[in-house]
Amino acid sequence: MIRPLIAGNWKMHKTIPEAVKLATRIRESAAACPDRDVAIAPSFTALRPTAEVLRGSNVRLCAQNVHPAPQGAFTGEVSAPMLADAGCQYVIVGHSERRTLFGETDELVRAKIQASLQSSLMPIFCVGESLAEREDGRTFDVLERQLKGGLNNFQAADIRHLVVAYEPVWAIGTGKTATPDQAQEVHVFIRRMMSRTFGTDLGDSLTILYGGSVNPKNIDILMACEDINGVLVGGASLEAESFGRIVGFQKL
Repeated sequence: MIRPLIAGNWKMHKTIPEAVKLATRIRESAAACPDRDVAIAPSFTALRPTAEVLRGSNVRLCAQNVHPAPQGAFTGEVSAPMLADAGCQYVIVGHSERRTLFGETDELVRAKIQASLQSSLMPIFCVGESLAEREDGRTFDVLERQLKGGLNNFQAADIRHLVVAYEPVWAIGTGKTATPDQAQEVHVFIRRMMSRTFGTDLGDSLTILYGGSVNPKNIDILMACEDINGVLVGGASLEAESFGRIVGFQKL
């Protein structure tokens, strides 16, 4: 059995006091669910204060982005060693907003994954297709390209702590959610492709998250899918009550 992971991506929301307040409430709700892992990703400015709130709890700290270089003249960027020093254990890499708004390529995503792993951070590697790509029947082609590009030249031992998050771009922040059948179909594809590329041991143990308008109303049915091992939550992670309900999903 793969241990469920519920991750909240706060994006560009919450000041430090707001982040500390929300993290405190999430810590309380997560304590009632010791059979699953929980992670939250505040903004860079709130990482260290949030780490202090989470100390000794079963909630892990996640960063929203990372630069591939360990240091250097990269104004405005944050490196993997800095994130680890701030208390992070996870980092989101390749999110569709980074790809579409900031032009991140598969090659850059791969470099970020490598940098994260070298600093003992667990990458949450995001992949997903646009609405046009799904309507054109290119979902699996897009996912294959992103997976191959992001993991090119890695070996199974290198990525044993990697998490993959399937986030259909057309479902992020739109209120639309892939049906359980659609999500399960894609998760099966990802697991089989990873098994073919890196071996069945890695494929069978790979944590694959679903992301895209996850909310308290659809969490139970999504988590009932055999190959959905958790979720990456956006807007619904910004309120303690809604995220607490997601963390405490009911097993159907």
